[in-house]
Parts: sequence; structure tokens; C-alpha cells
Amino acid sequence: MNDPAGATNVAGGRQPVFLLSPASLSGVRGRRVLEGVGNAPVALRLARGERASIGEVYASISSLYFRGKLAYARRYARVPHSVGVRVITSDRGLYAADDLVDLDDLRRMACAAIDEREPAYRNRLTESARQLVEGLTDDCLVVLLGSVATRKYLDPLGEALGDRLRVPREFIGLGDMSRGGLLLRAAAEGRELDYVSPPVHPVRASARRMQGR
Repeated sequence: MNDPAGATNVAGGRQPVFLLSPASLSGVRGRRVLEGVGNAPVALRLARGERASIGEVYASISSLYFRGKLAYARRYARVPHSVGVRVITSDRGLYAADDLVDLDDLRRMACAAIDEREPAYRNRLTESARQLVEGLTDDCLVVLLGSVATRKYLDPLGEALGDRLRVPREFIGLGDMSRGGLLLRAAAEGRELDYVSPPVHPVRASARRMQGR
């Protein structure tokens, strides 16, 4: 059930499916993985030509934030992880967190921009989000675990998902590292967060007011 502010009482029966924003492949650890010289276990496997899950790769190269998102999503997804925990990619829409990638896949992802103005990124994300929601029952909602301060995720996902899209209430106004810590604590404590409709970006709010004149 939704309250007037758009909060969802998750204990009341709505089943969340989580969309995780990706870790950056352009940081130090990401570049080492792409160059085949990283020394983390997942980096060594990739350098040998093996594959690894995209969730494992991003968790290994990220700061606290992605690890928190992955732990939280795996704790609270109430449908199989192949459906209920998806990762946003730069060039191929949504991947299940357990989907396997190799170095060539990651290098192609690193070359593509995550920008709502980039047609290839936006079109693939909206298409895969629509395909995802077609397979969900009416009691499922879709929760973005990612930035709510920019339009790069909210715009294409809002276009595809409409009123199904939610974000954790506690994300609004928090920085990335604070969100990561919040999610890890919530997963460890067994405390599921409240989900609300995403905030309206000021540019979009202004456009709506102009349309109403």
C-alpha cells in the first residue's frame, strides 16, 4: 500500500526488484582489471580468460557503495536473483547480477557513456526495463539503488517503468559512501528500507509547469 507521499509499506506485500547502478570501470582498480594486471581473485580469473559475474566484478573494483547495494538487494529480493537483482550497464541495458562477463565485455562497457542524452545507452536501458516489467506480477515494484541526484538513471527508467519506479527514502540527500554504509547496515540488521517515488528533477518540474500553461 502507498501512503500519500508515495512510500511503500514493503511488509504489506509489495515485492521489490532491484536495479543497481554500476561501479566505475575508470577508477584505479577498474583500470587494472581492464589492463589484465589486477591482483584481486576476480581480476586474476579475468586475466586468464575466464568469466565472472558482473556483480562480483563490480563489487571487487568498487568502493563501499556497490558492495552495499549488492548485499542489500540479495537480502531483500523476493524473486529469484536472476530476475530480482539487475545491474545497469552502459551499453546493453540491464544484466542480472549473476550474469557472466569477460574482459572483452568489460572493455566495451568502459567505452560507452552512461548519459541520458546518449541514445545507445538510453534506448537499451529503457527497452530492457520494459522487458523486465512485462514479466513481473502486479505486486512487484522496481527499486533503483543508484543516484537520485542526476537524470542519467531516473529519466530512462521513469520513461520505461512509470509509477512502478521507486527509490529508498533514505537515499534522498545522501552521498554515495553514506548510501553504501546505510545499505550494508540495513542488510546486516534485517531492516528493509522504505521505498518512495523518485524526486522530480528541477528541470523536469519546470518543463511540466510550462506544459500546463
